[in-house]
Amino acid sequence: MLKEFKDFIAKGNVMDMAVGIIIGAAFTAIVGSLVADIINPFIGLFLGGVDFSGLSASFGEAVFTYGNFIMAIINFLIIAFVVFMLVRQVNKIKEATKKEEEAAAPAPDPGPTEKELLADILAALKK
Repeated sequence: MLKEFKDFIAKGNVMDMAVGIIIGAAFTAIVGSLVADIINPFIGLFLGGVDFSGLSASFGEAVFTYGNFIMAIINFLIIAFVVFMLVRQVNKIKEATKKEEEAAAPAPDPGPTEKELLADILAALKK
């Protein structure tokens, strides 16, 4: 059982997944900080420092802090947009790199044309 576990952990896809999760967590912290520390205050300049997190409603003993929910939605939309812009730029860079590689690669030999093949067949038939 221990050998099976070692084989499972040593598989490339498990290690790739682990690295992806760790990088994803670090990236989440970076994007979260970007939104909370840079983008939200910048937006607050134009909206007069609007912060919905203090909004709540009370019904008896229950307190519904719907302002936190509104802020979570706004933060999600900002984060999703930032990630979209990053992925978009990475895709443009990949596409440009791919075009450069294709341009640098030698063109494949197209081979004989149909006319040349027919001429060869005709010459062979005449022989």
